[in-house]
Amino acid sequence: MIQFTLKCDRDHRFDSWFQSAEAYEKLSAAGMVTCSICGSTDVDKAMMAPRVQGSRAEVAETPPGPAAPTDQAVADLRREVEANSEYVGRNFVREARDMHDGLSPHRAVHGEARPDEAKKLIEDGVPVAPLPFIPGRKTN
Repeated sequence: MIQFTLKCDRDHRFDSWFQSAEAYEKLSAAGMVTCSICGSTDVDKAMMAPRVQGSRAEVAETPPGPAAPTDQAVADLRREVEANSEYVGRNFVREARDMHDGLSPHRAVHGEARPDEAKKLIEDGVPVAPLPFIPGRKTN
């Protein structure tokens, strides 16, 4: 696992973990790395200082610090979304369009869409908004 400090085109800075540097590059190229504050997909790695880990004993004695305010806000938002809407996964685009077109009853849903799919929904007047987290995936 590797942690990167990221920065979006609106100068929001946030940290995110990736399986490897190659995994970050692959996700970034696919437009799947989004700003945890505004949802922008125009995200790049920011300058960051190297992190040097001490001995295992020092690490074990260091208690975890409090969550950053933005991390807490995203966690609160995630709980609210998950408690008050249905996760429809990769069917999100079809579900949102069917509700907009009156083919299915309106209800709160969340799920996953590629950036081009989300853009098309917005262009067609379907009310959608990006989430600052990836729905359906558990975090620690």
